[in-house]
This record gives sequence, C-alpha cells and structure tokens, in this order.
Amino acid sequence: MTYQNNKYRSKGGRKPKINPSTHRHVFRLTDEENDRIMMLFEESGLSNKAKFIVSVLFSKEIKTVKIDKGAVDYYMRLTSFYSQFRAVGVNYNQVVKLLHTQFSDRKAAAFLYKLEKQTAELAALCKKIIEMTEEFNRNHLKKEP
Repeated sequence: MTYQNNKYRSKGGRKPKINPSTHRHVFRLTDEENDRIMMLFEESGLSNKAKFIVSVLFSKEIKTVKIDKGAVDYYMRLTSFYSQFRAVGVNYNQVVKLLHTQFSDRKAAAFLYKLEKQTAELAALCKKIIEMTEEFNRNHLKKEP
C-alpha cells in the first residue's frame, strides 16, 4: 500500500500551490551592486527580496515609497497645534457660558466685548492654519497619476 493512493493519503498540512516556484538561480554581486540593489529593495517597500528581484527581471512595475521626514515632522506639529487650537475653542465656550451664568447682563456684556477682540484674532489664526494645511497638501501630498 503506497501513499500515492488517495485512500491512505494524509489530509493535514498546507494545500499545495497551483504553480510552485521550483527553479532556483544563483548570482553574485559586487559590494557596490549589492548596496544598490538593497537600496532599491528598501525603497520598493516589498517584504520579500525574491519577489523584488523577479519584478526587476521581468520589468514589472515597482512602486517606491519615499518618506520626507521634514514633511512628516511638519504635519505632526501642525496636527498638534490644531488640537491645541481646538482646546482653546472649548475653553472659550466654557468662559462664555460662565460669563452668562456668574455675572449680571451688564458685566457679562462688558467682558464679552473684550473677548470679542480675542475672537477676531482666533478667527484670523484659524484661517492661517487652514491656509498652511492646504499649502502643505498641495506641495507635499501630491497624488501620482
């Protein structure tokens, strides 16, 4: 009785691949060539060197991912600044509510007049944040066609 007979064949394990890669090729590179191929491999973002080399050999499209550290840092700082700006807005709303509940209408109106000037500055700051974000998107987040 052989294992070729389906009756006695084990059902465990992985399903066999339809088109397995069974042919192996070996080649040698100089230090410079190796550095260059490793740099290209890292830029490609692929996790498997063999798949990368096959893609290069058969002229398949290779996507490279370049990360601009300055742009990432700027984006993180802008995001942090925007969250702080939102926190100021929350505090602003709490101050206005307290003015109406704790003070008379006349005193609340006087404080609100002073607060109105600060509101205009906050609005101008908000516009600048929006402009900076749009400029960042135009310059650094260009979509490739």
